[in-house]
Amino acid sequence: MGFNIAIDGPAGAGKSTIARKVAREISFIYVDTGAMYRAIALYFLRHHVSPDMEEQVTQACNQIEIEIRYENQEQQVFLNGENVTSYLRTEEVGNMASVSSANPTVRQKLLDLQRQIAKKENVLMDGRDIGSHVLPDAPLKIYLTASAQTRAQRRYRELTEKGIPCDLEEIKNDIEERDYRDMHRKTAPLVQAEDAVLIDSSEMTIDQVVQKILALYREYC
Repeated sequence: MGFNIAIDGPAGAGKSTIARKVAREISFIYVDTGAMYRAIALYFLRHHVSPDMEEQVTQACNQIEIEIRYENQEQQVFLNGENVTSYLRTEEVGNMASVSSANPTVRQKLLDLQRQIAKKENVLMDGRDIGSHVLPDAPLKIYLTASAQTRAQRRYRELTEKGIPCDLEEIKNDIEERDYRDMHRKTAPLVQAEDAVLIDSSEMTIDQVVQKILALYREYC
């Protein structure tokens, strides 16, 4: 049985960036569950599957195979044999992932895979329901958050640095809508697990958050 660290939190809180850095420091396997949901979302977009149509979703999930591989210690996501990692971070895919991840069939599709990885390896896994649902027995759980305004500003900087036109207010509205969907879905909503440590990164740098999590991990060693 591997040692598991669960990091949950809303969109744009920096979970993936921070989790990846922490995992490298302690030589854990990093599992980005959001990327798995985005892979399914990409399939839905490509095949015009509506997440509200259960029959379509069930048929699609039966045709989807997701595989996680690691190349140079970086997670690569394969969808039906195709490496789709580079397609997963668009706004369109992110919005579809937020909607489709509320579907119980989609969640069950990935739940077994995520638990199998965590059972065999020392894993740091991030997402929306890791500590509360996927890995409820994880020894260390983190709830990482930041204000909607802070998260919007971070996303705005990220997009503008890439030369992608965007509007700060639209990004903030999108984040708030995504938060509401994630927190109010019927299946495994986004919540802070009772035994999770709350970290608000609004006034913290990435390195400060990383060091905070490393300090918490060392308490278990």
